[in-house]
Amino acid sequence: MQRRTLLRSCALTGVVLALKGGAAEAKAAVAASPTEASQLPVPANGRRIRTAIVLGKEAVVIDFAGPWEVFHDVSVTGYDGSPFELYTVAESLTPVKVAGGMTIMPDYAFDKAPKPDLIVVPAMLATPAILAWLRSAAPASDLTMSVCGGSLVLAEAGLLAGKSATSHHSALESMAAEYPDVKVKRGVRFVDDGNISTAGGLTSGVDLAIHVVERYFGRAVAERTAWDLEHLSSAWKDPASNAAYAKRPKLTGLHPRCPVCEMGGEAWTAEDLKKLPSEVYRGKNYFFCSAMHKTAFDKAPDKYAEG
Repeated sequence: MQRRTLLRSCALTGVVLALKGGAAEAKAAVAASPTEASQLPVPANGRRIRTAIVLGKEAVVIDFAGPWEVFHDVSVTGYDGSPFELYTVAESLTPVKVAGGMTIMPDYAFDKAPKPDLIVVPAMLATPAILAWLRSAAPASDLTMSVCGGSLVLAEAGLLAGKSATSHHSALESMAAEYPDVKVKRGVRFVDDGNISTAGGLTSGVDLAIHVVERYFGRAVAERTAWDLEHLSSAWKDPASNAAYAKRPKLTGLHPRCPVCEMGGEAWTAEDLKKLPSEVYRGKNYFFCSAMHKTAFDKAPDKYAEG
C-alpha cells in the first residue's frame, strides 16, 4: 500500500473527526453571501495589508508556505517591498510542529496579534482556541482564505454556514456529510463567497493566492507576480481548472476506493485488500483505508455510499 497516500487521506479526514469531537463552542451563524469575487480594499496611506497565517499542529506546509511566497513576491509601486505584511499567529508563542516535522516559532499569540486584513488557514488540527479566534477575527477581515483541509477548520468554526466552498478532493465527501449547511463544490480550484475564499488541495492555494492578489491590485500585477514566481499555469484565472476531480470516482468493484476519502483504486493490491477493514452495504463491498474511516462511514452510510 502507498503509505504516504494513506497517511495523507487519513490526516485530512482526521481533521474533521478531531474537530467534531473536540470543539466545545457552538457554531457561529453566518448568513449566505453573493458568490461574485469583488475587488478587495487596499488600505489607505500606504499601510500594508496585514496578512495573518494561522498555525496549528500538523499544519500542511505548502498550504501556508505557498500563499506566503506569493504575497511576499508581489511588487506594487508605492511600497517598500511587498504590499502584504506577513506574520504567523498561533494559540501561544510555543513552537508549533507542523507537517513533516518542521517546527515554527509563531510571530504572535492570538491575544497580541495585529488585527488582520487577510487571514490564511491551512489544513491543521485546530484547537478550540483557534476556532474561537477565527470566529472573532474572520468577520472583521477583508477576506479569510483557506487551503486544502483548512476549509474544514472554517466549517467547524461556523464560518461556511450557507456558503459555497471546496477542499482537497479526498475531503469533499466528509465535508458534505459532517457539514450539511455548506454547499460543497467538486471540480473547482477555488471558490469565492463573500468574505470567504476556499481553495482545493495543496498547490491550489498558490492559485487562490494569486487570484487574491488580482482582487487587490488587478490582473497586470497578478500576472507579473505569477511570472516572477515562474508559475506558468493559468489555473489562477479559472476556478473550473480542477474539473478532473468533478466526478466522484467509482468506489466498489475491481479497484475499490475508501468511500470516506476516495483513496485507493489501483494503488491497492489484492494483498492490501485482505488487510483493510471492509463491510457489505446494500449489496456492495466497501473497503476502508483505516478503522477511523470505517467508523465515519458506519455513522452515516447513506452519505458516503456509492450511488
